[in-house]
Amino acid sequence: MAPDRVSQKAVHLHWRTARKWVQVLFFGVFILLFIGARRGSWAPWIINLPMRLDPLTMLANTLASRSWLSSSLLALLTLLLTIILGRVWCGWICPLGSLLDLFNFHSGKKRVINPAEGWRLVKYSLLVAVLTAAIFANLSLLVFDPITLLWRSLSASLWPALDTAVSAVEKTLFAIPFLQDPITAFDGGIRPLVFPQTPALYRDGALYALVFFGILGLNVFTPRFWCRYLCPLGAFLGLISKVSIFHRQVNESCKSCGVCAANCPTATIDPNRQFASDPGECIVCMDCIDDCPRQSNTFVAGFGMARWNTYDPSRRQVIGLIGATVVGVALAQSPVDPNHPQPHLIQPPGARENGLLEKCIRCGECSRACPTNAIQPATGEAGLVGLWTPVLITRLGYCDYSCNACGQVCPVQAIPPLSLADKRTEILGVAVIDQNRCIAWAQHKPCIVCEEMCPVPEKAITLEKPPSSDGSPIPDRLRVPRVLTDQCIGCGICEYRCPVGGEAAIRIYSVKWHGSLEAKELLDTPETT
Repeated sequence: MAPDRVSQKAVHLHWRTARKWVQVLFFGVFILLFIGARRGSWAPWIINLPMRLDPLTMLANTLASRSWLSSSLLALLTLLLTIILGRVWCGWICPLGSLLDLFNFHSGKKRVINPAEGWRLVKYSLLVAVLTAAIFANLSLLVFDPITLLWRSLSASLWPALDTAVSAVEKTLFAIPFLQDPITAFDGGIRPLVFPQTPALYRDGALYALVFFGILGLNVFTPRFWCRYLCPLGAFLGLISKVSIFHRQVNESCKSCGVCAANCPTATIDPNRQFASDPGECIVCMDCIDDCPRQSNTFVAGFGMARWNTYDPSRRQVIGLIGATVVGVALAQSPVDPNHPQPHLIQPPGARENGLLEKCIRCGECSRACPTNAIQPATGEAGLVGLWTPVLITRLGYCDYSCNACGQVCPVQAIPPLSLADKRTEILGVAVIDQNRCIAWAQHKPCIVCEEMCPVPEKAITLEKPPSSDGSPIPDRLRVPRVLTDQCIGCGICEYRCPVGGEAAIRIYSVKWHGSLEAKELLDTPETT
């Protein structure tokens, strides 16, 4: 090989190695931000940086909420980078893309059987559906955005599972006497820095894990299957990359050996077009430069629109997709019956009045920030339109009276950034006591846990001497709890701390349900107050 070719090869190897280090760097930063997202660890504007750099979530939020946030301007940096360099976000920065490269089950294989090119239309179809639904104030399809998907998977499934695994190993090794001191020191170093002091509990963790590992598992069929055929953010950046300034080009030294086409992770190099590639599908991985024995692949500057391919959406297809999405959005709307609202749809402070469903991008940052794990992704409480929006499950946790982290960390202000003083006055729901389950009411045994735990200064739960309904003697010192509805903020600590097994004897109900006809009929009965 000629000396100039050798030096060229060294330079190109340097750039591909640089890409791998950049991937490690950005993935490490993403994990650090995730770890720092626990209440009060880092400044909110730093923690939610990955979400605000995501142009798809920011655009969809703007369309759905009919409002513009100044923080959304950061997404323009990603768009500018794409206009200059192409889909470099996908190949160098995206943390999910980096994981897909790490779990590449085809490493070392020279040839991979690729699905039909028409499959690439799926991600463009999903992109059209996401943006069309957003116009109609529906952001439920943002569950497919790669940044929100990864953060949500980590928060509600993978990180708690890792915490459980670490705890199990510590418990096993702690039985060995000479390891007890090192394990104690190790545990003290990672809690609460990396893992919480008490295990975080999330509903349906297996579901989030199934989605995540399903995406990784698709790599078994084709490298970066998700990026090629499914990712709506990749489709968005791919369309912009059609006009990118720098793009791949094959020079006259090419001898059609086919190595670049065989090893391209997105299979965008076409031997039938003199090994040209589609800038909308190229993730600027530099593998073709490294693999080419003649250095025939280069990235050059130029202006113009790349050719439209058969898998790119046509005008007729876009119109059809818009129509199908409109029908889907209409069908997904849950019927609203003012007399029968959802009894346990409790949303974070200020979110109910703030148009949560029209603003929430389903990122799960509020769940991660919540110190008590009360905020959970919704499954059925809010219907299809509210899928994976935040709800409070007050049997698993409570809204801490001294915390306003969820509103501070929300990247799109779906949960308003209330001051702590204002947050404490927000009415989340109303506590209702089931006297048939309450220890004091039903068993005539002392229990004042709910009254003791109530954080409201004036106490929303009072204790009083119970009436004797059947003439049986009642201990003189026995007191039973009653809820002062006008003072209750629905924080849920009473339900969380209730010592009754299974369903608590005191539960938090939504404000709408508490004012409904159904609630009035129930609360008029002597068994419940």
